Amino acid sequence: MTTRAGWITRLTVSMTFSLAAFGAGAQTIKLGEINSYKAQPAFLGPYKNGWNLALEQVNAAGGVLGKQLEVVSRDDNGNPGDAIRVAQELIAGEQVQLLFGGFLSNTGLALTDFAKQKKIFFLAAEPLTDKIVWADGNKYTYRLRPSTYMQVAMLVPEAAKLKKKRWALVYPNYEYGQSAVATFKKLLTAAQPDVEFVAEQATPLGKVDAGAVTQALADAKPDAIFNVLFGADLGKFVREGNTRGLFKDRSVVSLLTGEPDYLDPLGAEAPGGWIVTGYPWYSIDTPANKKFVDAYQAKYHDYPRLGSVVGYSALMSIAAGIKKAGSTDPDKLAAAFKGLGVETPFGPITYRAQDNQSTMGAYIGVTGVKDGKGVMTSYRYIDGASVQPSDAEVKKLRAAE
Repeated sequence: MTTRAGWITRLTVSMTFSLAAFGAGAQTIKLGEINSYKAQPAFLGPYKNGWNLALEQVNAAGGVLGKQLEVVSRDDNGNPGDAIRVAQELIAGEQVQLLFGGFLSNTGLALTDFAKQKKIFFLAAEPLTDKIVWADGNKYTYRLRPSTYMQVAMLVPEAAKLKKKRWALVYPNYEYGQSAVATFKKLLTAAQPDVEFVAEQATPLGKVDAGAVTQALADAKPDAIFNVLFGADLGKFVREGNTRGLFKDRSVVSLLTGEPDYLDPLGAEAPGGWIVTGYPWYSIDTPANKKFVDAYQAKYHDYPRLGSVVGYSALMSIAAGIKKAGSTDPDKLAAAFKGLGVETPFGPITYRAQDNQSTMGAYIGVTGVKDGKGVMTSYRYIDGASVQPSDAEVKKLRAAE
């Protein structure tokens, strides 16, 4: 029979062990990361490499607030419901202090609402939908990458210079694609009032019928095409368009196509002469990019993609935010991120107090093929701060906050 003294002794030992374990765990700051790794590997494999490189650098420099950072990562299968489920698991089971990540706009919006409801800090690294920082914006959610609106606003002046009247549109039929096309129509019409939109192909995400889409666009006889497809859908569209001569003597303006994550898999089939956003890592000679490329190649024996920059900059943003806040408390973090400055491979960025959007920009250039591989030429960097609506407009857009 267990004596009272023996029971108390064992209880004391158990409590001591538990407290020791808790103390050891408290030596790290746990960050929850959620993304669609299985659904979007071309972008998210390099993205994960990026945040792992930043994690290694931050911890090698002593961590943050005297503690090492630890990332607990989960896959959301590209599904908003799964994104919420794993977010709950990370908070309740892993006891993470904040969340970051997201790729697709629909999962990003789900996590944005989750952050608002649960009052937990969330940095949307990649999702591009404008709603994250505008219509559905909240104090706990910030966004790193330039939004759909920002990237379209970078491309529209180039589209207007083409002076093409008849435009066809092709895009994935979900929030990101719909928003990109709506913004393109609005801004191009303002810049060129006589423009006509003669065809519109909205394709299921990841399931483009490239033959039918290409034929429908060709039948409309457009002067130019605005493309928003990416990933495997982009590859199918480009190959079918090349085969059918869709792009011959037609101008194409295309979101994301210059990113090596999507351009490289096309190889020698990469389109030439498209006006795109992207990341010509191989010829950007700024000290910040060179330093990043050298560190990335030393660690992975591979070159960075745009996803690598996003992952790296996201983790560095979180480290800077925690340091400024002096805490992982959600309210203190949210306050600290307002006006937060962060050094990235693209140079310094700031998280705007007006709408929680970073000023990270993008490279605009023209596609070509060199040595059997797609490249970007004639490019320039556009600061994200230069392609934002007025503060008054932003205030109206965030009225529901």
